[in-house]
Amino acid sequence: MERRIDILGRYLYAFRYLLMMQIDLLKQKVLSDEVLSKEEALQLLKADKPLLYDAAHEITRHFLGNKFDTCSIINARSGNCGEDCKWCAQSAHYATKINIYPLLKEEVCVRHAVDAYQQGIGRFALVTSGRRVNQGDVQEIVRIVKAIKEACPIKCCASMGLLSREALQALRESGVENYHCNIETAPSYFPKLCTTHTLEQKIETIRIARELGFRVCSGGIIGMGESAEQRVEMALFLQQQGVLSIPLNILQPIPGTPLEHTPPLTEEELLTTIAIFRFVNPKAYLRFSGGRAQLSEKVQRKALYIGINAAIIGDLLTTIGSRVAEDRQLFTSEGYSLTEQTDWIK
Repeated sequence: MERRIDILGRYLYAFRYLLMMQIDLLKQKVLSDEVLSKEEALQLLKADKPLLYDAAHEITRHFLGNKFDTCSIINARSGNCGEDCKWCAQSAHYATKINIYPLLKEEVCVRHAVDAYQQGIGRFALVTSGRRVNQGDVQEIVRIVKAIKEACPIKCCASMGLLSREALQALRESGVENYHCNIETAPSYFPKLCTTHTLEQKIETIRIARELGFRVCSGGIIGMGESAEQRVEMALFLQQQGVLSIPLNILQPIPGTPLEHTPPLTEEELLTTIAIFRFVNPKAYLRFSGGRAQLSEKVQRKALYIGINAAIIGDLLTTIGSRVAEDRQLFTSEGYSLTEQTDWIK
């Protein structure tokens, strides 16, 4: 019996050693600026978790050091959206009891932007519901951005759907530096979650925004019923698009939406996803976004260790956000600096 136990122990040791060597080889490939193949990225799903997390941590610090990017958002126009995105509280297709209001007044947006700047937040984003904003609202948003820029030097971002080249150009000239357009999920899964617009339309918007000089921010939501393999697919697609700011939202099932009964991801599924995104997108800012409030502080700290190096802080769109001072303390206690220059390549 003792001999059998000894043989089993040696086998397990050898097996873990092989896993360690496999992760190390993939880590060294990433550190050498080589891109993982789909097959290699899928291998990470079966990797030893502590080894995977440590390797992802090393990749994060190698490429981005202790830089941490912060942003805040304001829901500048809420609800009554004609799109049928199954996760979204703002869709007019679902009864979600969300507050509905038109574009906020200039003074409200400026006040929030100045408050964010005074709290040390690096970026401020105006976010609007709907497929896009009309020409009249674009003109008003241009005035709002200019007013924000006059009031404080915070960097301005926008997330306003599938805008035309002319509308994007107007935003760029007003002082908006970053444009956000989530791909939301894996290309193979997107049609099951939204039928009123396509992923190709999103990619075209991103392409035009880049041409006009915007830095691009694009990610999505995990935990919407997609498979682990599809989360890998999403990470690879963002890498192929060259995205260097990736918001990782965690689904918060909203009553009234088709996804309201979706079971949550396990902590291991979440942390493994972050690690894989870091392997596949080694130079990107992986951003804590919606849904973080569901996580314990222990899990948040583990995510920060693995590869989260950016966050939306303060209020969110339709759910409770976070307290800025507490977040700053959390991030710095994990070794990050909030004062580094964090502008990414377009």
